Amino acid sequence: MSPAAPLGGAGRDTGRELNFTASSAALRPDSVIATACQFCNSNCRLHVGLRAGRIISVQGEPADPVQAGNICVKARMMPELVYNPLRLTTPLRRVGGAKGAADSRFEPVSWDEALDIVATRLLALRDNGEARAIANRTTGRLPRGVGSLVARLFALLGSPNNTDVGPVCNDAGGDALRATFGLGAFTNGYGTDPATRREDLGSATYLLFLGTNQAETHPVTFDYLLRSRAKTRAKLVVVDPRKTPTGAEADEWIAPKPHTDFALVLGMLYHVIDSGLYDRDFVRRWVLGFDQLREHLVEHGYTPEWAARMADVPAAVIRRVAEEYARAERAAIFCNAGISHQLGAFDTYRTLAFLAAVTGNVGKPGGGCNFMHNTWPGDLALPPLAPRTPPRDQALPVGPDYFAESILSGRPYRIKALLTQGNPLISSANSAKVKDAFSLLEFYVYTGLYMEEAAYYADIILPVCSGLEMDGVYMRRDDRAIRWQEQVVPRVGQSRPDWEIWIDLAHALARNDERKPASYWAAAFPPAWRDYRTLWAQFVAHTPGMGGMTAERLAERAEPLRWPCPDAKHPGVSTLYLDHPSWYAATKSLGAEGKRFLTPSGKVELFTADLDRRLAGAGHRALPSYFTHPEVTGDNPTIAYGDEFVTNPINPQATTHPVQLGVPRPGDDPHREFPLMGMTGRPSVAHFATITHWTPTGKQLTGIRLVQIHPDTAARYGIADLDPIVVESPRGSIAGTASLWADIRRDTIFVPNTFGPMQQLGDQFGDPRYAPANTLVDDRYYDNLSGQQAYKCFACRVRKS
Repeated sequence: MSPAAPLGGAGRDTGRELNFTASSAALRPDSVIATACQFCNSNCRLHVGLRAGRIISVQGEPADPVQAGNICVKARMMPELVYNPLRLTTPLRRVGGAKGAADSRFEPVSWDEALDIVATRLLALRDNGEARAIANRTTGRLPRGVGSLVARLFALLGSPNNTDVGPVCNDAGGDALRATFGLGAFTNGYGTDPATRREDLGSATYLLFLGTNQAETHPVTFDYLLRSRAKTRAKLVVVDPRKTPTGAEADEWIAPKPHTDFALVLGMLYHVIDSGLYDRDFVRRWVLGFDQLREHLVEHGYTPEWAARMADVPAAVIRRVAEEYARAERAAIFCNAGISHQLGAFDTYRTLAFLAAVTGNVGKPGGGCNFMHNTWPGDLALPPLAPRTPPRDQALPVGPDYFAESILSGRPYRIKALLTQGNPLISSANSAKVKDAFSLLEFYVYTGLYMEEAAYYADIILPVCSGLEMDGVYMRRDDRAIRWQEQVVPRVGQSRPDWEIWIDLAHALARNDERKPASYWAAAFPPAWRDYRTLWAQFVAHTPGMGGMTAERLAERAEPLRWPCPDAKHPGVSTLYLDHPSWYAATKSLGAEGKRFLTPSGKVELFTADLDRRLAGAGHRALPSYFTHPEVTGDNPTIAYGDEFVTNPINPQATTHPVQLGVPRPGDDPHREFPLMGMTGRPSVAHFATITHWTPTGKQLTGIRLVQIHPDTAARYGIADLDPIVVESPRGSIAGTASLWADIRRDTIFVPNTFGPMQQLGDQFGDPRYAPANTLVDDRYYDNLSGQQAYKCFACRVRKS
């Protein structure tokens, strides 16, 4: 990408990058290594040039027709993770200072000493009958399959509390897709389907984006959609309370109230069915529960006029978009965190799946429900454990944010030891509460690249590698596609990749366990698995639908390879549920021979009595009823949580709080004191979670927290562009800088997240050390099925500081 190109993508750059390196003795690489970017789910292949062992160039993959040689600004930030003086390079042990204090003191220790300390603390809890008090929280930065190693170790320990990143990221979409179609995965693929030789998502004639800013979150795959759209003339409609760079590319931008997409989609669905715009043949052959859905929509009065009152979008717009979507030859829905981070995320995604199903836009190229960040490959299988594992209690409510509540209140029991592979002090809702909890946590292990906020609470700190320092499969593309990456440079200091850390911890447990033989641990974690190719071969051999995804096959490809891919001759599946032999070969490998949809009935399941009964135990039903966050302005049906714990029907290994839906707002209207609605989200295309705040480029480009406010709203509070401001909610306050932006709702402000007070790289630019944006968010309100936190609406006010 040329320096003059837009940061969000390539392909439309009219400039030409001057390049006189080809004949330069100093700047001509002596080796080029194929790897992959770790910074988003576009999963771009990178060709990294080395000269005398030093990285001197990063280029894209021109032979991949989706990537088309493109990379975004983040790809060239990858070496900044390697060549960074702030990297953690050795294990550390706490020797002084209060937990969380900036003057916390740590001393270097060996890996064996650090892991022995961790092992003895975990074993002491197990031996005291408190295995359930041990918890782990993974993160999206982990190489694929690490979560399976963690789950294996926790099964041997007897703890149920191993959670993934999904409730902070995007679990709800996968949960809803699984309940409706049978698989919790992005339904369609980017590029040409090699089985049919037909273009898949590039052939869409209608693109409906809700709560997704792909220009900044998935720039390279979004650029592919734009290139395809130039050929198909597909209409792009973007639904978002603010106009983002994605909305700027749209034919139409629709700005509902935050947290009301659920109502808008119900209104669309009502109109499609009421107007007879649904696909009668597809519904007759492949859909269960259509009649019950139609009656449900009528009974509740979910008309476009009703939706207009809830979402503050004209009914005529809702009807027109519904008609355009239903009449389009191939209509694709895309969603991301803007939907996932809502209180009704699971029910909203289910309703979107209904919309796709009744219009016949599932199981066809150019259509589908393309909900971002589904975590496959996540549950990669390993050989069954030989020893009998201890019985396990039920896990805490789904969602790692609940750990803080457990530590502080002891309900339903108290977490005493925690390991994390992320930074919950930034990512968790109600950050002040999380800090209080971590200060009381008895034993905490932090793994990471830098001394992030969470590290100051740790008892043991373990240094990990960046993506360029390891072989393997790191990120994945949203459409179930993965690619192999080669190690580019040696590991920094004594850092280790995450899979090695968990294997080595298992062997430390073997050394220190006085109740179980060493073989109990060591046999379950063979040292040979420290080589990722060997470990990957185990995943390929034991994971359904993965037999054709060997390291050798992945490494030789310019394009990524999609799951399911059951054998070496199978091309991988682009369009899930496509009525085609390649799909039925895949379903056979998944244990569902002959089925088109992988539900119990083999059809799309809108309503079944079994699903309805299971969801009812947690307060939901198979046919979703509208509710929203109590801090959305206006008179909306909302939610009340019970005090007791019940089995989570979507994640039955865990508990959850049952809810009552459709109730009036509890207590006083928060908008008397906090009249605005706030949303959090990514600062810009330059950032991916907190990690990019530790790169010079990330802090140079977006080191100031620019809070987007409509000019009319800013004028009401005497705020001018670039004024320092304070944003306050009932939970606390954070500082920022006003960015007057006419393309945002007047009742809404946008607060960039991922900033934190220990991000010292901004000091060179004079950037403030910001408190986390999630200080403003109420952790009490969460999707009790998926565990998603409601980052997309909180009552707030602004003032000039």
